[in-house]
Amino acid sequence: MVSDVFKRDQALSLAGPAGALQLAVNTASAAGKLAPTAAVAVICHPHPLHGGSMDNKVVTTLMRGYRDLGVATVRFNFRGVGASEGQYGEGVTEVDDLLAVVAQVRRWRPHAPLYLAGFSFGAAVVANACGQIAPLRHVLLVAPPVPRYNLKAIDAMVPPAAVFQGAQDEQVVADEVAQWAARRGLCYQPFAAAGHFFHGALGQLKDAQTEVLVGLDDE
Repeated sequence: MVSDVFKRDQALSLAGPAGALQLAVNTASAAGKLAPTAAVAVICHPHPLHGGSMDNKVVTTLMRGYRDLGVATVRFNFRGVGASEGQYGEGVTEVDDLLAVVAQVRRWRPHAPLYLAGFSFGAAVVANACGQIAPLRHVLLVAPPVPRYNLKAIDAMVPPAAVFQGAQDEQVVADEVAQWAARRGLCYQPFAAAGHFFHGALGQLKDAQTEVLVGLDDE
């Protein structure tokens, strides 16, 4: 039975591995192309020490993309961000935060298709957690910080994955991301005029997200 938690947008708190984790739940559009699947997407935010939070505009753009397709979403603040307790864990213990959130989503909707997405630091966390999460419908990595973090754990990933990268990224070298994605056979999509935060390209990002996810059903 689908939990009432996804029937309205709301703020929640979850007991995480380092204390309370702050969550934002957004309901899905009943008119979306992927509805009514009861699917859920969990979205991870950029670097906690550089202002990253679940309210980041790339993160909220991804949320709207899933929502409009008919996929409910859960965003959360990593430990030490906003009302989430604990301290920054250099991208290592944040994997545990994501796993705790996914475990809760599984309790809410045990059989729902699950999507994971992350932006920048959040993409690194997703990449390193996805080998421990199954089954997954799709993984979306936006501007993964290659080679700043060890992302080898993604090699254990089975579900379809896409990498979105701004060609004008000021913080991540786009060519390195492209080569990293190619070595792993991941779908890679560059955005010619976009920088790291996709200023002026958020609409393009959402459109590309929609195209990739709707295309899963055609494969």
